[in-house]
Amino acid sequence: MGKTKVVLIGAASASFGVNTLADLYAKREQLRGSEIALCDVDGARLARVVRLANRMNSATGEPFQITGSTDYREVLGGAEFVITSVEVDRLARWQRDWGIPFKYGVPHVLGENGGPGGLSHALRTIPLVLGIARDVEERAPNAFLINFTNPLARVCLALTRYTRLRVVGLCHQINEGYYIVGHVLGLAHRLAEPFPPEEVASAAMAKIDLQTAGLNHFTWIQSMRERATGRDLYPEFKARLAQMDPAFEPLSRRLYSAFGLFPTAGDEHVGEYFSIAQETSDLRGYDFEGRARQSAELDARVEQAGTSGAIQEFLGRESGERAAHIISEIVGNEHAYEQVVNVPNRGALPDLPDWAVVEVPGEVSAEGVQPLGVPPFPRAIAAVLNQQVAIQDRVVEAAVHGDRTAALQALLLDPVVGSYQGAEQMLDEFLAIHADLLPQFAHAKRS
Repeated sequence: MGKTKVVLIGAASASFGVNTLADLYAKREQLRGSEIALCDVDGARLARVVRLANRMNSATGEPFQITGSTDYREVLGGAEFVITSVEVDRLARWQRDWGIPFKYGVPHVLGENGGPGGLSHALRTIPLVLGIARDVEERAPNAFLINFTNPLARVCLALTRYTRLRVVGLCHQINEGYYIVGHVLGLAHRLAEPFPPEEVASAAMAKIDLQTAGLNHFTWIQSMRERATGRDLYPEFKARLAQMDPAFEPLSRRLYSAFGLFPTAGDEHVGEYFSIAQETSDLRGYDFEGRARQSAELDARVEQAGTSGAIQEFLGRESGERAAHIISEIVGNEHAYEQVVNVPNRGALPDLPDWAVVEVPGEVSAEGVQPLGVPPFPRAIAAVLNQQVAIQDRVVEAAVHGDRTAALQALLLDPVVGSYQGAEQMLDEFLAIHADLLPQFAHAKRS
């Protein structure tokens, strides 16, 4: 057991706030007596989450001190952990990022973390999170920063390159890997939702051990084994996969055939990094309207639970995210194994530069989060990963310094982009349409 102070920035976002609360309350015995500071610029929505947190607190014997603020700077003092999940006008901006490349002959997939849409996204979110991190450096310099904001690897690279903070990025996409592998091996039923419920993925996790590595949203399953016996499941996976409907994960199956390993997160995410994705993807992008409906429905449930409704939905489960686990493991000096963390490489993935932010297993203790070494990749996979690392480097420099040339280089390095003129036109439109969030580019001109 150990007391600490956790500051959640973006606590009123669509699912981040309540998911993190659920996870922290699941760890309430380990963290009893700690302070949780909930922060968001949207005062009305923040008040709703604070009300829910106070009801959860009362129902569990007041394990935490709950505070709320629309200015995170006011509550940073004494913070040992700061969690960031922040965006400005996320869905509307993303929808613009999705549509623009098609105008210039660049069919792309998803448009969130890779490809031209991923560039535009990063140019907005890197300065936002970096500004928060610099305030943390000033007011809580020993705090550990846990980041969820996408594009995760690019944001975390900026944080590790331009601050002195200890940083880890977290993402739940390995659950998709368990979902896919479990479905192929007959352990989990395939559902219609775009992302598997945690309980479905966990059915596979109980029987399968996956080792994955690479870059966030671009990892590969290096091994899949039966937990009980250690038996290699890749041969059975390959045989069963060959008998499945060709419409099931067609891009990932092609990449598996060509590169020898299966992508962890399936077609939707790996498609952001290959131009050949247009041959198999439906190119419909994200379900923006469906996500907006889900967010509105969640807001309504939070409002009801925060006043007089039942709160068991938020007390009786964990979200599948790992922030609360990592906080508990650091506070308790547990030397715990975490299956996926996003941290500077430092030799863990021998094929990539030490400074690159990689997604690998890690050990968590009072010393922080240390990457654990994984086997080298086949040369072809190492090559495509290094290509993306080079792009991430250019994206970070563009976002931090308002460097239009670096942004253009990122597009020209990207395998999804096949036209110099198209790259310039896309970049000009990205910079113009999001100009209110890109002040660093105010004086950037074509060279």
